[in-house]
This record gives sequence, C-alpha cells and structure tokens, in this order.
Amino acid sequence: MKTPADIITRLQLMSQDGTKSDRRLANLVLSDLDFASKAAISDIAARVSVSEPTVTRFCRNLGCEGLRDFKFYLAQAIAIGGQDLSPEPLSRDAREQRIASAITEAAVSAIQRASENLDMTTLVDVAARLAASGNVLCIGSGGISSMMATEMQNRLFRLGLSVLAQIDGQLQRMYAAVATPDTTVVAFSVSGYARSVIEAVQVAQQYGAATVAVTAPDSALAKVADTVIQLQPFEDGNIYKPTSSRYALLAIVDMIVTSVAETRGPKVLENLRRIKQSVNTLKVDDPRLPLGD
Repeated sequence: MKTPADIITRLQLMSQDGTKSDRRLANLVLSDLDFASKAAISDIAARVSVSEPTVTRFCRNLGCEGLRDFKFYLAQAIAIGGQDLSPEPLSRDAREQRIASAITEAAVSAIQRASENLDMTTLVDVAARLAASGNVLCIGSGGISSMMATEMQNRLFRLGLSVLAQIDGQLQRMYAAVATPDTTVVAFSVSGYARSVIEAVQVAQQYGAATVAVTAPDSALAKVADTVIQLQPFEDGNIYKPTSSRYALLAIVDMIVTSVAETRGPKVLENLRRIKQSVNTLKVDDPRLPLGD
C-alpha cells in the first residue's frame, strides 16, 4: 500500500471531502492529536459514535494498513511539526509592541550569539583569500542561504572582485566544474545539509578551487569544505515569525566583506565612487543615502 506522504494534509482533505464518518473521525484527530495518537480503537470509535471496523476503514482510506500504521505516521508528524499543528493563539493586547519586540530582540540576540562564537582569525583569513582570488563563486540553496549568496555577490563586485552567485542546483555544479585554483567558492547553508551545495563544493575541489563554508559546525557541508566559518542556528520557538538566523548570517557576510574591503585598501574607492555617481544621477543627489541600495 502506498505510504502516506503527509498524513496531516490527508486528514485535512478527509475532513472536507470524506464520507460522513470519515469527516467526523478526521476532525476528531485534528482537534485532539494526542488522544488520537494514543487511544485504543474502541475509544476512538466511541468518541465519534462509529464502529471499530469504520475506524479501520478510515485508516485505510488515508493510505495506511490499519490503526497501528496510522498512529505511526501521526506520531511522526507530531514529532516533526507538532508546534505548527497546535500553535498558541496570539493575544490582541499590545500586539503591535509584541511583534516589534519579538523581531528586534531575536535579531539582536542572533547577531550577538554569532559574534560571540565566531573565529575572527578564520574569517579574516577567508577575506584575504577572497581579496586575492581571480574569481569568486557564491552558492546557496533555500530561502536564507540563497539570499546570502546573492548578497555576497552584491557586496563583493563593488570592491572590484570578479564574483558570481548561483542558487540553482544544476548551475552550481556546472560553474563548479569550470573552477580553477584561482577560484574561491563560498558556500552558504544554515543546516549544512543542502545536497546541491555540498556536491558543488566537492566538484570545485576536484579542480583545485579553495572552498569556504558558512554553515553549522559538524554538518555535512562543514566536513567537506576546506575552511569553515561556523554558524550555530538557534530558534526561539516563535512559529509566527521568520527565523532570526538570517540576521546572524547577514552579519557574518558584512564582516567578511568589510575585511575584504580593508584588505584591498584604497583601490576599492574608485569603484565605490563610480557607483555612487552613477546611481545618484538617477535619483535624489543625497550623499547620505546608502551606496546603490
């Protein structure tokens, strides 16, 4: 029998489109996951006034062999995404302040943790390598890491470096395959288990490229890269807001880029001047505005 890919989604669909008894059973499970994952078949049947064979048929309609198989997949879903299944309702009192505080405090905390655990000697060495590289390839996959790869490109080209960001998995491998010993690959992965990123690093190493990973310590990516700038992600349990890890990762990107700029010295100033001149002719000529942002 086909394995349920997502038992919660199947239950949600069943609660809307199933038979009358199936809808009642699905709604029971979704409203009381703990009970459904532990109760005997007789208790489940009694709760919604159906027969035990109806419960068994319900489980089979979900793609399970029976109640035991159903409970296995339900327990798995609860373990993986339990906090997302039964979130605490938000209070409406002082909601605006709570949102502002939740975001800003978590961002500050994430940046402070990243800074405290950062090996600045390694970071400065990486910056020196980047400053001397013939070309730089920045790679990342997923929401946060792909943004950081693109941001690294955005910051380094201003400093006169030949830099390219790739977030497509196949293109990452293709560009890695034309790397040279003069190439530095900077790979971003919050988890350290993005397969396309890991494989691209390994391909680039075959052709002599230096590889740097900004990732979780002891992860799969950390184990294959030549140099690792460690980022230990930490989530605060607030399921409503985006992860604060991206603020920490962005801070690390800014540290690397600042170190690269200082390493390259005054020769970066002409590029920055040109960019400022070019962009400011298209908008308000205000020297206080960010450079090209």
